[in-house]
Amino acid sequence: MAYDIRMMKLVTGEIVIGKFDAEKDVINDAAILQSVPTQQGVQMVMLPYGYPFEPEFSGTIEGRHFMYRYASTPEELQNKYVEAATNLTMAGGLGKLHFSATPPAGGSGLIK
Repeated sequence: MAYDIRMMKLVTGEIVIGKFDAEKDVINDAAILQSVPTQQGVQMVMLPYGYPFEPEFSGTIEGRHFMYRYASTPEELQNKYVEAATNLTMAGGLGKLHFSATPPAGGSGLIK
């Protein structure tokens, strides 16, 4: 089942990402995006909404709390959200698949 992963800005100023249910106008399994300063600049961190009290992606946020609905959510953020919410790493570089009895040097690129 494909989910409609969307990014919203809440009335509190927080930016969240999650599975959007248009019928109910809610974000399910919400995650908060936070910017963290690093030596290389600023890095975005994705945590379950309500962390550390909610350690899993299970929160729901109603549409009445949305101040702004982003027109599109970058595919890279959608992929990172799916990885964080499921604890699975999405396969990258599928064009590098190698079909033989011995794996290529460096691995297949399917598991990181």
